[in-house]
Amino acid sequence: MSLKEELNYVKEELSSDEKLLESAFKLERFYKKNKVAIWAVILVAVLGFGGKAIYGAYQEHLEAKANEALLRLEKNPADQAALKELESANPKLYALYRYSTAVDQGKVEPLKSLEGSEDPRLKDLSTYHVAVLSKKPGNSRYYHDLSLVEQAYEALKAGKKAEARSKLALIGENSPVAGIARLLRHATLQ
Repeated sequence: MSLKEELNYVKEELSSDEKLLESAFKLERFYKKNKVAIWAVILVAVLGFGGKAIYGAYQEHLEAKANEALLRLEKNPADQAALKELESANPKLYALYRYSTAVDQGKVEPLKSLEGSEDPRLKDLSTYHVAVLSKKPGNSRYYHDLSLVEQAYEALKAGKKAEARSKLALIGENSPVAGIARLLRHATLQ
């Protein structure tokens, strides 16, 4: 290399070192100017992730507690301590447990208390089973076709064949109860 080339090379090296040093000074000024904001963001991030982890662990603890209480209730349905523990750990699972036991036992009163549930499915199913256990036709969003079959059957028992036909006409051919509806339609022809 010639002297001129070496001189240019040294200038470029010094120029890049100056740029690096200048960037370091800019970064240092930025940090000094915004030190509080930078640490606040870091603190918020750490607290956010830590809080999320703690909340997740708490939710897992509640799930485990609710599952343990449910298993104890399966072994001994009269265990009031397990029932209270299930209610405090997981109110939705508690309501579902009450629904399940009320349907299994055929009790209307516990089901009536669930008709005011915040869960629309549980509310609808409770209303449906209250109607079934009371031997009164009822409406149901989830058991709509089955409700129509029951209403048609009750109308047939009362001798109202036209009403039964109109209820059965609302049941589609793709419905799981379409076969039962066809049988009841034949009963309306006599």
